[in-house]
Amino acid sequence: MTNIPTRNPARLNPELAQPSGSSQITIQVIDRAMQLLDALAAESEPVALKQIAATTGLHPSTAHRILNDLVTGRYVERVDSGMYQLGMRLLELGSLVRGRLSVREAALEPMHQLHKLTGQTVNLSIQQGDEIVYVDRAWSERSGMQVVRAIGGRAPLHLTSTGKLFLSAQEPRQVRAYVTRTGLAGSTRNSLTKFDELERELALVRRHGYARDNEELEMGVCCIGAGIYDDSGRLIAGLSISAPTQRLQDGWVKQLVETAQGISEALGYELSNPISAQNKSF
Repeated sequence: MTNIPTRNPARLNPELAQPSGSSQITIQVIDRAMQLLDALAAESEPVALKQIAATTGLHPSTAHRILNDLVTGRYVERVDSGMYQLGMRLLELGSLVRGRLSVREAALEPMHQLHKLTGQTVNLSIQQGDEIVYVDRAWSERSGMQVVRAIGGRAPLHLTSTGKLFLSAQEPRQVRAYVTRTGLAGSTRNSLTKFDELERELALVRRHGYARDNEELEMGVCCIGAGIYDDSGRLIAGLSISAPTQRLQDGWVKQLVETAQGISEALGYELSNPISAQNKSF
């Protein structure tokens, strides 16, 4: 049996030694759940409740109650013999984290090459809920504009080229639900704030294989975006070029799409039907 250091929140924060409210109790439960997960992670085979309780120092009834909640959430699995092991939900979450880290690594050099070719800001972004989040960027002073959104910054899906890519990959009912939740709030006079306008725009995105932001998030700034796919064919990120409106060139679409395709292939995506973006524009 592997000994797992027992977490002691009171040692880090004496206030937790005497829970005085629901927040302290919640923290204590989370801490105990983490102890249980650590104990299971230390073993290569399913573990009995008695052994888990002994390893963590928790009372068997407490360990059993929390393990049941973790089983419900699929963070832990209970096998037929009454033993416990880590659940598939942790694998799913780990895959998401690994995928996001991998896409940044795969995109880093191609992003810089695309920036050198165009002289404009190149963004890498992912979807989180109803927004995109900028996770990396290649830019320089010669880009001709200040960075609109810092790394970690967010923007609504329907106001950005990358966001439109994610919306175009959704089912119609999901797009309608997005419209209902957000109300399609606008940012500039060019923002798409009506459902029928968004539908037409998404149809163009599906047809051409890339998307545009025509000063819909920021006046004076236009973007073009192309999707990055993982080995399962799932859209996991978007690559975009942002430029002052007067500088954006349609000739960059081909390079953008090819760069995004190259990153996708590096992630294991098999490109069976290459998108020819040359001479295509909205």
